[in-house]
Amino acid sequence: MPQRRDLLKTVGIAATGLLAGCPGVGSSDSNTASADTETTEQAATAGTDESGESGVSVGPMTAVATEWNVYRARLYDAVALGRAGAPGAGATVAQNIFARFEGASGEYGAHEQLESTSESAYEGFEDALGTVQSSLSEGDVPGAASAADKASGHLQTAQQAAAGQQATRVLDLLLLGSRASNAAMAGTLGAFEGAAAIAEETMTAFEDALVYSQLEEADAESYEAFENALAGIGSAAGSEDASGATEQARAALDATVSGAYALVQEASVAGAGHLATMQARGWDAATLASAGGPGQAYAHTVTLNSYRARVADADWLATNGAADAASTAVENVFAHFEGASAHDALEEGDGEAYEAFESGLDDLSSAIGNSNADGIDSATETVDTNLVAGIEALVRGEDARAALESAFFRARIADARELYRLGDADSAATIVSDVFARFEENELGFHETMEHESEDLYHRFEEEHLISLQSAYEDDDSDAVATHHDGVQQALLDFESALSTAVASGAEADYMIGRAFDAAGLAALSKTDRAATVIQDTFAHFESGAAGFHEALEEADEEIYESFESTLTDIRSAADDGGDVTAAATAFNDEAIAAAYAIAGSAGGNGEAATDVVQDVFATFEEARVHEMLEEADHDAYENFEGALNDFSRGLTNGDANPTQMADATRTGQFAVVGAVDSAPSGSGGHGGEESEETESSLSGGPNVVEGVPEDADHVVDMEAVAYAPAELTVSVGDKVAWEHVGGEAHSVTAVADDLPEDATYWASGGFESESAAREGWENGKGAVQSGQSYVHTFETAGEHAYVCIPHEAAGMAGTVIVEE
Repeated sequence: MPQRRDLLKTVGIAATGLLAGCPGVGSSDSNTASADTETTEQAATAGTDESGESGVSVGPMTAVATEWNVYRARLYDAVALGRAGAPGAGATVAQNIFARFEGASGEYGAHEQLESTSESAYEGFEDALGTVQSSLSEGDVPGAASAADKASGHLQTAQQAAAGQQATRVLDLLLLGSRASNAAMAGTLGAFEGAAAIAEETMTAFEDALVYSQLEEADAESYEAFENALAGIGSAAGSEDASGATEQARAALDATVSGAYALVQEASVAGAGHLATMQARGWDAATLASAGGPGQAYAHTVTLNSYRARVADADWLATNGAADAASTAVENVFAHFEGASAHDALEEGDGEAYEAFESGLDDLSSAIGNSNADGIDSATETVDTNLVAGIEALVRGEDARAALESAFFRARIADARELYRLGDADSAATIVSDVFARFEENELGFHETMEHESEDLYHRFEEEHLISLQSAYEDDDSDAVATHHDGVQQALLDFESALSTAVASGAEADYMIGRAFDAAGLAALSKTDRAATVIQDTFAHFESGAAGFHEALEEADEEIYESFESTLTDIRSAADDGGDVTAAATAFNDEAIAAAYAIAGSAGGNGEAATDVVQDVFATFEEARVHEMLEEADHDAYENFEGALNDFSRGLTNGDANPTQMADATRTGQFAVVGAVDSAPSGSGGHGGEESEETESSLSGGPNVVEGVPEDADHVVDMEAVAYAPAELTVSVGDKVAWEHVGGEAHSVTAVADDLPEDATYWASGGFESESAAREGWENGKGAVQSGQSYVHTFETAGEHAYVCIPHEAAGMAGTVIVEE
């Protein structure tokens, strides 16, 4: 049978380095450190086997222990993404773990039970989880791996207390199977070195774990099969064989499931643990579906972003006496939105922005019809503001948001150039001024993202060209206009090119849509020659690569690629021949949006591979011992589990999968198998039927924590499960800000004393006079903002005010208010 050194030789990794200080299944601390007194007492009552080790205690706490195993598995998912070259995606997984954990309250919720089982394990887990996230955010994969070991070890300690050592060894083994599965994910992403490293780390953890010798004694066949499969992963990774790595990872997982039943007499423990493993694999599928690209949600926002440029076109068309063309532009946006996939996405993601956007379109149409210039400007601003809000609601990625803003800027800068050619230098200068203001306001995070990407690019865009372009328009200096227009456009294109191809492609699709409708507007103004030139230049831009858009589309969908080029050519033909340029632009718009979805689906998501994972889980369940266990234990839980898997699989195919429903149904199954279905938490937040009222009632807000949101609040910040939205807010002196609780457990709004303006009075929910008092107050249940409440503060001192949420600080819940004079 292969041993550790044989495996190292197979995968071609030196014995030094990765092996140094490598802990076992949990952290080494968890195997040596003593638990809380409460933990020790619980372990003592868990029963003992014949050897004197803590045995198996079957009941609701066993199910909780299996749920903790899902968290342990997901910790290593995050690290695996780091190994696969996607640490940012791994950091997102870590944040999602924290969000689900924070919502997992109720009598037998993972959060509440961890806190009551072992205070030190609870605090250690949250601290280590925060380090996993921060390390991956900084690209420190070894640091994240070490922190994941510690976090896993803390959960392992709680598992021993809750379910006994025998059950914990079973869960340790199943965790190893989950970790081996991550090699398949890395292989799918093309990260074969990462897959090999995952196999090696799993072997190291296996050899260092107590379950190693126990499995060899209890089930030599599963023991050998597991080690052989890990070696097989290494061989497949060395040959860059993704399907081989997936096959061997499946074999490794199967071996741990077989071994789990051999390790424990009470089969329900292994069965519940197997369901938890299936839940973990479901989360793997969700991760895989989003890793490597922006995903379906980004394509929705590409659609919304295209409306921003089209509505801006309506504004300048109306200003230039083409009211009919302006009205048509607005009507076309409305018509497209009604049939777009982005319609339902926006309505579900931000209902308020959805309604305000549609209302703004109505107002804009009326204002154009009434030749109401002020009304046009106001309605255009309303539409744009709510489209930006919708984009923020649908995509969290900084790069994705910034790319969309870059595309919008490119379209608006192009508008300015066309207006200048029409003899309207003042309007051109106004557009550039507006772009500059948006950039300075960090709309959609663009300013900070560009500056972080490249200081040189940032200075080239803003200082060298954007400011100079405004002056060139104001001075009516055509040579300077040409120089700085091209400079701005090239800087923005360079920025997009530095992002992932899928993200850049969406941005370029938006830019080209904007140019297509510019051509339609120019044709409406009888500038057909210029309209044809615009399309000719746009086609040349696409053929030159367009930040990777050309090649990405051709690879993603040959048919859409051909239609894209054909409809783009049709716009020029319509302009040359006196045809309907608007109709041709509308047809091209449909193909450009389809292109964005095609690229997001092929690059973003790995949706097909993710679906395969879920289908494999389903097939495994059909043949598994736990299938009959669950069906006999509770038929409703059985039906719901299979239904949730079906829905999840279809969702992955359609791009709207909800892993939370799958996870909730599986968790209920875990409780059912151990005979505790009535104790199972319910709801996506993890709240059981006996949600703790004592915990909520023991918290208090203090000064400026009010019910609802005051009508006179100038700004509202949403407090989500583990994030403030927006995380950065710019206000004026005298503005009142309300932080509204919209998700998760109780939050605090606590200013960071060292990061306040020099003359600022300290502020925090709870009315504390110092940060130390606020932190001490939180420990005593004061300063909490709970569901239905908001904290309100009026800012009187200019400067940057940094703040955090004390209970979720480790998860990165922090924000900044920039107060301007």
